[in-house]
Amino acid sequence: MWDQEGCIGQWRHGRQRLTDEFQAFRGTLGVAVKLCAPADPEAKGVVERTHDYYERSFLPGRRFDSVADFNAQFTTWLRRANMRIHATTKQRPADAIFEDRGAMLPFPPVLPDPSWRFSVRLPRDHFVRVDTNDYSVNPRFVGRRVDVRVTLDEVVVTCDSTEVARHRRCLARHQTLILPEHMRALRAMRLEAQLAAQPAAGTFVEERDLTVYDRIAEVG
Repeated sequence: MWDQEGCIGQWRHGRQRLTDEFQAFRGTLGVAVKLCAPADPEAKGVVERTHDYYERSFLPGRRFDSVADFNAQFTTWLRRANMRIHATTKQRPADAIFEDRGAMLPFPPVLPDPSWRFSVRLPRDHFVRVDTNDYSVNPRFVGRRVDVRVTLDEVVVTCDSTEVARHRRCLARHQTLILPEHMRALRAMRLEAQLAAQPAAGTFVEERDLTVYDRIAEVG
């Protein structure tokens, strides 16, 4: 059972269509997949109730510095929460998980790559946008097509197999992230442009004869 995730699949013309990558992964496990239909809360009630429990019992009053900090706090909290007696099953989740794991199939030897990938031509401001955040790229590659790979932890940008940016992924919204080496490259490019605009040594530049204005004034 899966709740409407684009990388897994979607409903089209009344039929569910899974992505090729997920079809291959599903085939190695030998399992069927059912996508929950839109506006069908009954089909995903178990998941929604679990999310609601986490939001009401874990999140209030907490602050997180990063994804790793969130996961560390959540893991510590789960160890305590899973020792409680569940109101419906009358079991401790920490004990019931062993039965669930015994019924699970092992993962295939080769797991699919879950990275989000896309290609874009690097604009003049030398940033690529992932969700709502802008990540800097080496400005010397402006105008060229770059490939972006996004994981839960990183944003990596390459151009013709050459890495031109590697950022720690930011899960906040509307942030601008700039690497120091990209700022240094931008300053170097500006200096190069200024030097190229200056006349070369020994170049004769004609000077305007200002007396011509005096003669014009006298004539007037």
